[in-house]
Amino acid sequence: MDLVSGSPFWPLRNGLIASYPGLDASVECHVAVLGAGITGALVAWELAEAGVDVVVVDKRDVATGSTCASTCLLQYEVDTPLHRLVHLVGEAHAVRAYRACYAALKKIPRLDRVLGGGHGFRRAESLQGASRAAHLPGLRRELEMRRLHGFDVEWWSRARLARESTLPYPGALVARDAAQIDAHRFTHSLLRAASARGARVYDRTRVTRRTSTRGGVTLHTDRGVKIRARRLVVATGYETAPYLAEGLSKLVSTFALVTEPRAHFSGWPGERLIWETARPYVYLRKTDDGRALIGGYDEPACDPRRRAALLERKTTALARRFRQLLPKVPCEVAYAWGGTFAETPDGLPYIGAHPSAPHTFFTLGYGGNGITFSVIAAEIIRDLICEGRSRDAELFRFDRPAMV
Repeated sequence: MDLVSGSPFWPLRNGLIASYPGLDASVECHVAVLGAGITGALVAWELAEAGVDVVVVDKRDVATGSTCASTCLLQYEVDTPLHRLVHLVGEAHAVRAYRACYAALKKIPRLDRVLGGGHGFRRAESLQGASRAAHLPGLRRELEMRRLHGFDVEWWSRARLARESTLPYPGALVARDAAQIDAHRFTHSLLRAASARGARVYDRTRVTRRTSTRGGVTLHTDRGVKIRARRLVVATGYETAPYLAEGLSKLVSTFALVTEPRAHFSGWPGERLIWETARPYVYLRKTDDGRALIGGYDEPACDPRRRAALLERKTTALARRFRQLLPKVPCEVAYAWGGTFAETPDGLPYIGAHPSAPHTFFTLGYGGNGITFSVIAAEIIRDLICEGRSRDAELFRFDRPAMV
């Protein structure tokens, strides 16, 4: 599947950070990781750090699938608000899932330091504006539910929004804990560190077939060589159909643009991330080189030709929305792109084993919080492989109840 249209900003800005060889001879390992995006890189890092013999393989260059199209907002919130998630999966399950995301968010700066920094990481607050007055009661319920369970959130009235920004919202929920990063650079650093601990990374090598035996999995490649592994981790993001036929999610096209650099962003509420209650919503952040990024206006389609055809119109719509929110800031579009992501019924990812795939674990960080989900997935997969169990695996299992 072609996952990206247009000109994603991160690889253009960063260039070719590192290159990896194609696999030209058969290999054996304890764990094969299929996919060298942010999710596969986090899994490889956790396993290599635990002393596991890992091979990573990708059909593309490293970090050039969905990872390069990510807008890289880091939040503990999932697309389903906590007060709604409680009704879908139960209060205990919902709160544990939010707390797992919160813990993952707190782990990312530690990883950033261990890897030497330079990934554009910055802590921030997250401001979610009520797109319409009718959304205020729901946003207030979310405020109350988060406070009830110990999350640090604050209410901003229309008057405070007017004092501190040009945002036209009638109210907003501000979460203290959020951040941003450059996932493209972060992925390369994770793989470099995993390689230093013994992981073997191969790109531009397509897996054409998978076979299973009692002892493990064999991956057959387009280069005529094989990877034999005791366990397989599928971290292919939105391209899982060859490995998991069951329809678990809905694929969606999303769009983003980044502006030319500016010295000042008059009307922006500090350094906060911005997003909305509308569906589909838009979201905004600044980059570490002084640009603004706005994304959203999702479409219920993933056909690459349709996504490419929509790019110009969606770019125009995003630029128009940017000017409505920040009328004092010129929106000079530098780059624009579209990408594919997936949604689940409850907004949570699928992580773990599936009965249809022996010796295989899946890390499907679907939803608008993919990087945080990937951190969780990497820890769960590490624990399942190294210890045979994981405290949080039940939260994201494939057979979890959709309703209570």
